[in-house]
Amino acid sequence: MSLLEVSGLTVALPPGGDRPNAVEGIDLTLDAGEILCVVGESGSGKSMTANATMRLLAPGLAVRSGSIRFDGRDLLRLPEEEMRRLRGARLAMIFQEPMTALNPLMRVGDQIAEALRVHGAGNDAARRVPELLEAVNLPDPRAIARSHPFRLSGGQRQRVMIAMALALEPALLIADEPTTALDVTTQKQILTLIREIQQRRGTGVMFITHDFGVVAEIADRVAVMQRGRIVEQGPAAQVLNRPEHPYTRALIAAVPQGHAAARPARSVSTETILQLSGVRKTYHRAGGWFGKGVAVPAVADADLVLHRGETLGVVGESGSGKSTLARCVIRLVTPEQGEILFGGTDLRPLSRNAWMPYRRQIQMVFQDPFASLNPRRTVGEAIAEGPITHGVPRDTALAKARELLSLVQLPPEAMNRYPHEFSGGQRQRIGIARALAMEPQLLIADEPVSALDVSVQAQVLALLTDLRERLGLTMLFITHDLRVAAEICDRVAVMQRGRIVEQGPTEQVFRSPRHPYTKALLDSVPGRGWVPPVAHGIDLAKSE
Repeated sequence: MSLLEVSGLTVALPPGGDRPNAVEGIDLTLDAGEILCVVGESGSGKSMTANATMRLLAPGLAVRSGSIRFDGRDLLRLPEEEMRRLRGARLAMIFQEPMTALNPLMRVGDQIAEALRVHGAGNDAARRVPELLEAVNLPDPRAIARSHPFRLSGGQRQRVMIAMALALEPALLIADEPTTALDVTTQKQILTLIREIQQRRGTGVMFITHDFGVVAEIADRVAVMQRGRIVEQGPAAQVLNRPEHPYTRALIAAVPQGHAAARPARSVSTETILQLSGVRKTYHRAGGWFGKGVAVPAVADADLVLHRGETLGVVGESGSGKSTLARCVIRLVTPEQGEILFGGTDLRPLSRNAWMPYRRQIQMVFQDPFASLNPRRTVGEAIAEGPITHGVPRDTALAKARELLSLVQLPPEAMNRYPHEFSGGQRQRIGIARALAMEPQLLIADEPVSALDVSVQAQVLALLTDLRERLGLTMLFITHDLRVAAEICDRVAVMQRGRIVEQGPTEQVFRSPRHPYTKALLDSVPGRGWVPPVAHGIDLAKSE
């Protein structure tokens, strides 16, 4: 008998949704000691399946039919009190966003201890909490236990969630996108950790992801979901190397391969558009009531050159200084030292008024387009706002906004809709259109595809490549995903702890990395040893 058996599960959506059911008639099995990867795009029903298994469906969502048997018992028919006893003790879940799943007002050690107390193991909490934090490879477990969640990095918070989920050694662990938007080294550590735990404790793991690179790294079996249905499932080697369903083949074809090939000659001139020399930015962290403050060098003596028509990728882990470097260029933060030459003019010492003309020439696409768009303004107004501020007549600016929506492949009626009415990929397109409205010479893209599905990611990267060719854009492209950098960048600069440790043509750096840190980043790319089958030319939109 399997550890988990899902049979004919159907979860209904509220009236007015894009389809009647979030999940429709799915069948899944998971054995003890096995990792099952459930793969698909956002909205495919992956997380809904996980939440139904944990009996954590949001109000308004209801199981219409089917059963979910765990150790032979149907979880859907258990009394709530009994289900509550199972959660944490026998069933555990790692949520996608640990910052929202963790209580911001409680120290992380107290939150783990609370899970132990609820299930009658509170007397052992003082010993178990540091042990659990050490088991997930967190440095200085006792100091981490005393920290609040906002004091920790994204990877550390995710490890705390894993420690909490494993506190009572559950038989079934559900991991919902636990590595999405994490840098490759942290991602590799968490994948290795989950595999070790599964092998050491015989835990059955349902691992939810949209990334086939992760699947190649960790899966024993794979189930592919599309619009609430399972369209293909089987052993990982079979699904990865001999996919049968068009949707599976399209998802695999959309995965950036991470192999930088020699690029055909393009219109990259020898003219220098941006030059950074000795740029330094230091943050100062308070030391508390009696503690001494700490200086944190976010960018240290950075030098780089960007030519007109070129795409330069800045890669590195979270906290390496990539985004701070980009924000120094656009003056969202002010460096205390160095030169930032744009068209021969040093931007760093300019006053606010003197800098204003350059703001039109340098534009930025932010990582989270939803946070950077005003939720109370229509998309048309958001795109037209910049030109209007710089003196362009309103009617002219709105007409230009319509043209730009067409350029980024969105319909004209999007003008009158609000940001929340669009998907993540569509909002990113709106962010690109807003940046292009100013007709910039330099476009800075800060992690523009890090949290998107691989298929949407492929579409946005193709769009940026097309815009670069058609408009002659120069781009500074910030990313932690080396597969993405290989796909779009002419040259790359690798940052570690605020310093640029290596830079050069993308093909050269990827094929013959010189710095140990660059080698470590490349070795951490998920699924690096997997060679996908040749793309089958399937259009993902048509395959739906």
